[in-house]
Amino acid sequence: MAKRDYYEILGLSKSATPEEIKKAYRKMAIKFHPDKNPDDKEAEEKFKEAAEAYEVLSDANKKQRYDQFGHAGMGGASGGGGFGGGGMSMDDIFSQFGDIFGGGGGGGFESFFGGGGGGRQRRRKGTNLRIKLKLSLEDIAHGVEKKIKVNRLVAADGVTFRTCPQCQGSGQVQKVVNTMLGQMVSASTCPSCNGAGQTIDKKPPGVDSSGLTYKEEVISVKIPAGVVEGMQLSMSGKGNEAPGGGVPGDLLIVVEEKEEEILKRDGNNIVYDLYISFVDAVLGTSIEVPTIDGKVKIKIDSGTQSGKILRLRGKGIKDLNGYGKGDQLIHVNVWTPKTLTADEREKLESMRESDNFAPNPSKTDKGFFEKIKEFF
Repeated sequence: MAKRDYYEILGLSKSATPEEIKKAYRKMAIKFHPDKNPDDKEAEEKFKEAAEAYEVLSDANKKQRYDQFGHAGMGGASGGGGFGGGGMSMDDIFSQFGDIFGGGGGGGFESFFGGGGGGRQRRRKGTNLRIKLKLSLEDIAHGVEKKIKVNRLVAADGVTFRTCPQCQGSGQVQKVVNTMLGQMVSASTCPSCNGAGQTIDKKPPGVDSSGLTYKEEVISVKIPAGVVEGMQLSMSGKGNEAPGGGVPGDLLIVVEEKEEEILKRDGNNIVYDLYISFVDAVLGTSIEVPTIDGKVKIKIDSGTQSGKILRLRGKGIKDLNGYGKGDQLIHVNVWTPKTLTADEREKLESMRESDNFAPNPSKTDKGFFEKIKEFF
């Protein structure tokens, strides 16, 4: 089933301001909140769908990537561990966005709905990890699966926890304030356990105060074809774990393109500089040229001028949004020798005065700017 447009989910246009995005999400979350729609699977899915849309559109970097590339720019994930916001659990949502409904006291969803959900405990989220991944032109053109080593924080063996004595495991503390309208109860995150509901009881040596330790893991990353320099992909739940079994952070992967010597990238097109001899330009020839899919043979017509651009259709990079592939543009350069033998010089001197060798461009011979307009 195709994913719905995030702006359509929240009933917004692309020009919506951050405040309008937040307001629209709040409205949707109130309407489909599980406490107001108990045992309603459809409402729960819409609640998650709205949270996923808000996760992307409320983040300036993710929003820019989504506006440019759509769902493909988020990695096209639809399940846990993939790229983008797909597969968010209820714990993810309450951990990340619960305080959108709270006031200064940080009451979250529960204080807004009067605790109708039975005092849902706030779960902490682990920190994100960010790495840079260098990709070759071939990797970018075809997509690739890479195995990378990541040093992430995980729950250490041998750590035991106990219920937080201050909040009694709820993760929140309540404060009663007497006003002229009567007593008002506000809830805020427990300062002792930071909302986890538990504190460390015992931990082995070498483990930090949160019960976490570093562990090297090999993670398989699927890179879609057509990614661009600077694009940031996100793997949900592959960052640092949270203390006390909270929600793991995300692994953020920043794409870097390796500098290629022969083939160059220009958007979805590939550019190649071909050098041919003066003789081949005059008489014509067949020659092999490299592409991202291997070598292909092309024909050089007799009388080819330096600066001519040849196009190999579909030999470029696959569009990230699936709109076909770019082309390979071959820029023909006629190589002029810098030194000559006496015999070569004599032969060329004999042709210097020939009318056939004098420049005589016709209307069909386009200049540099006309060629640029034609191909771009």
